[in-house]
Amino acid sequence: MSNSLPPGSAAADSVSLEQLPFDNSFARLSAVFYTKLAPASLPDPYLIGINPDAAALLGIDISQIAEPRAAQTFAEYFSGNRPLPGSDSLAAVYSGHQFGVWAGQLGDGRAHLLGGVRTRNGIWEMQLKGAGQTPYSRFADGRAVLRSSIREFLCSEAMDALGVPTTRALCVIGSNAPVRRETIETSAVVTRLAPSFVRFGSFEHWGSQGRDEEIRILADYVIDNFRPELRSTEKPYEVLLADVARRTGIMIAHWQAVGFMHGVMNTDNMSILGLTLDYGPFGFMEAFDAGHICNHSDDHGRYAFHAQPRIGHWNLLALTHALRSLVGPLENARSIIDDAYVSAFESHFMQLMRDKFGFATEQADDEAFISASFDLLQAQHLDYTSFFRALSHLSDVGTPADAGLRDQFLNRETGDAWLQAWRTRLTQENSEDASRQVRMLATNPKYILRNWIAETAIRKAREGDYSEVANVLECLRKPFDEQPHFEHYAALPPDWAEGLEVSCSS
Repeated sequence: MSNSLPPGSAAADSVSLEQLPFDNSFARLSAVFYTKLAPASLPDPYLIGINPDAAALLGIDISQIAEPRAAQTFAEYFSGNRPLPGSDSLAAVYSGHQFGVWAGQLGDGRAHLLGGVRTRNGIWEMQLKGAGQTPYSRFADGRAVLRSSIREFLCSEAMDALGVPTTRALCVIGSNAPVRRETIETSAVVTRLAPSFVRFGSFEHWGSQGRDEEIRILADYVIDNFRPELRSTEKPYEVLLADVARRTGIMIAHWQAVGFMHGVMNTDNMSILGLTLDYGPFGFMEAFDAGHICNHSDDHGRYAFHAQPRIGHWNLLALTHALRSLVGPLENARSIIDDAYVSAFESHFMQLMRDKFGFATEQADDEAFISASFDLLQAQHLDYTSFFRALSHLSDVGTPADAGLRDQFLNRETGDAWLQAWRTRLTQENSEDASRQVRMLATNPKYILRNWIAETAIRKAREGDYSEVANVLECLRKPFDEQPHFEHYAALPPDWAEGLEVSCSS
């Protein structure tokens, strides 16, 4: 089955929720891959936020829910209280390595896959995260809390706008139903979208049991539904592994270039399609520290910022073990991973960094320059996003505009020396200010989802004010634009934000 919708097919440009054209391919697999069950009822649900861009992907016109009664019906659907016509709710089983340790069977412990919706841009699966217990909840309550749901809702869309491969988020539904974590919090459900939610751990589950037939069925499912161009190749499973490795390398190159930290890169959180999946204790780099650990639960720093490329490779090796019945000896599979992942990561990361520094050509000393620049960022504790944004405004020669960047350095002489080296590099390609600045401003965002921004939106939402969620979303959908009315979101963290921590508790 193709993952695209031909022109003139049934899906309309705008449809009602009751008319969404579902195509539930995962539910057509054998029942060993999932458990069918309805989401648990959520008391008195209400709409906290909706993303117009994600709604448009599904052909949903959000003007449909402008009236209070329609908004309440929407909340009933996307809390899981009322089934969407055509959906076929299920929870998928998978396993995985968590913090490098085999965790055995996991699965959708608080997520319900409603099914895939046919659109003019392919099939988008809808999943409710926080919709109650499943057979894979492992004694947990199957719920998500308001804070983590808002963070995922905002970050999914921020990452998409930054050009990072990612799942998307349609909406957040809240409820006053209590949930116990470190303290008593309130419940929420976030609806996330992706072409597929199949993970590395989906294959590891069957590989750990020696279930070769299930591995083949799942691999065929991925190829036929999402990578049909691979079917005609001589060795489609090896090519699939290379494709996963390449896409994973590209994704993590984007993470490193934009300063994003996933925080919990377990194999069950790695998308087989190379999408950023499962926004838990994530963070964006502020004062640069290559060893920064954004997850307070990561006691040993396994998922520190500088470790992410290495962990991506480790996770792919775990996947190759699961696929060994399809791709042959581990030596062969490892060679596939090394060639595809390493080359994709290194080439894309270097190109992304050249773009950030404004270099239009490739020069022999670029790697050394970029490495030295990261050393500078570390030593001077420069704010990663603010540094590159300020650099984007500078000219090929020193001007009074340099002051904005020079003021960021702990040592201005060090900053001046680096700026001279940067400008020397620009002269090697006869850089022209105007066009370079345009390129850099379209590459280096002014706005990212800093922890303090997310926390402000969460605190207001807890008080029943959801306007900040909407404002932050609107800002982050255009991270490269100046947006003077949102200038405060470009500020460095306030003093009260220094103690903010995120962990696996959500």
